[in-house]
Amino acid sequence: MWKKIAFWFLWIGFSVYAFLLAPPDQPDTLELIQKLSTGEWENINPLIVSLFNIMGIWPLIYSCLLFFDGREQKVPAWLFSTLSFGVGAFAILPYLGLRQPNPNFSGKKNLLLNILDSRILGIALTLGTIFLLIYGLKNGDWDNFIQQWQSSRFIHVMSLDFCLLCLLFPTLLGDDMSRRGMEKNIWYWVALFPLLGPLIYLSVRSPLLATDISTVSEQKQAAAN
Repeated sequence: MWKKIAFWFLWIGFSVYAFLLAPPDQPDTLELIQKLSTGEWENINPLIVSLFNIMGIWPLIYSCLLFFDGREQKVPAWLFSTLSFGVGAFAILPYLGLRQPNPNFSGKKNLLLNILDSRILGIALTLGTIFLLIYGLKNGDWDNFIQQWQSSRFIHVMSLDFCLLCLLFPTLLGDDMSRRGMEKNIWYWVALFPLLGPLIYLSVRSPLLATDISTVSEQKQAAAN
């Protein structure tokens, strides 16, 4: 219960800070977002290009856990996962505040779940992220980035959103490993490393085996008795 309350307080605090206390919006924010979205990256700091695109990878990382976690939840995990593509942690935090611990998975995997469960997807996301990190760190202007972080709400909040997504990932990790019959081995501690850790975990985690729904129901009933 206290963990759920903490998620809601964090969501409220982050929302208040982002809309009331963060640096003001800049007149060219919408134009910047449009250029970043359409690949018109000329004259844009590579660090911002890299961060913006990585913020598109984070929702995919979370989707690889949320769509399985949501099978036994009363709240539609797919909705929060989809919203996270636009608002990041603003969508993930409410889900964490509403969900129940869920170390099980019942039923069959459809095409989408098979894709999200694939190690190939994890490897592809890892390679894409490494490319973006190299591009941003090698060519980026840190002085310019700091200046924009201090003066632009979009850059400021996006950076904090990135940090929050790094910190929140472990809250779903334990249940995902339990669903896969994985003990807290070396991969658990690797997955705690920001950004690259979750990507490595997705690339090596054990595939999820579909479980017959009736079997899960019997197990739950036996546990209750």
